Amino acid sequence: MIDQVDRKILRGLQDDGRISNQELAARCALSPSACLERTRRLRDQGYIKGFTALLEPSLLGQSLTIFIEVLLERTDADGIRAFKEAIASQPRIAECYMIAGAFDYLLKVRAADMDDYRRFLFEDLTRLPGVRENRSYIVVAEMKYTTQLSI
Repeated sequence: MIDQVDRKILRGLQDDGRISNQELAARCALSPSACLERTRRLRDQGYIKGFTALLEPSLLGQSLTIFIEVLLERTDADGIRAFKEAIASQPRIAECYMIAGAFDYLLKVRAADMDDYRRFLFEDLTRLPGVRENRSYIVVAEMKYTTQLSI
């Protein structure tokens, strides 16, 4: 179980993953050694999964974002396993969620442009094991994006 001090540490790390332990400790009213110990414990317990840099997709040639609903031919254990293994090797798929409802998976895909997306759709996605149907939704404008959890 985490307390309010742990929550302060987590909020501080979400705001700036490169914050020094000294600065984080000051923000949380802790000694640097106590802050470091708590941060290590939070990481060891799985509250902190890792640290990464957030990159600007458009500057890296991935300005088009598409959400794709995927319906599989079958959703038994073998069908799900085959699909899961296949999407792991698809670099354009940024996120994939199993969904309860009218379709089986929701993918978030990044592409350079419509030609790049069309290649992905016809050369990659439709050839994945078990894919029966898909529907694409092109993002016109990103209204909100965050990686932060409400703590």
